[in-house]
Amino acid sequence: MSLTPYLPIAVLFVLSFGFALLSVYGISTMTGPKRYNRAKYEPYECGIEPTPQPVGGGKFPIKFYLTAMLFIVFDIEIIFLYPWAVANKSLGVFGFVEMVLFIVTVLVAYAYVWRRGGLDWD
Repeated sequence: MSLTPYLPIAVLFVLSFGFALLSVYGISTMTGPKRYNRAKYEPYECGIEPTPQPVGGGKFPIKFYLTAMLFIVFDIEIIFLYPWAVANKSLGVFGFVEMVLFIVTVLVAYAYVWRRGGLDWD
């Protein structure tokens, strides 16, 4: 077994790794600004002075988690609805019943988020 057919792949890997290192570290150190001051080391929060966080972390409102849950629920729903729509005729009545059960489950999650106030944007 000869490894010569894999030589172009190895050379390409070495060249791409070298290009990545040169791009990230080499060119950025040559072209980047060299004047550092206190303002550049401060965290930037959309022009607002950053507030110190309490030790041990603060409590986040439930709206952050509900918004994330809402995104995940509808994202997964779309992921499952598209292949079902493509193969709808071949699935028959069984596929239709399964999709109705799936949509009912998603609507229960949607009602939960709505009831908890996840859709109220203050």
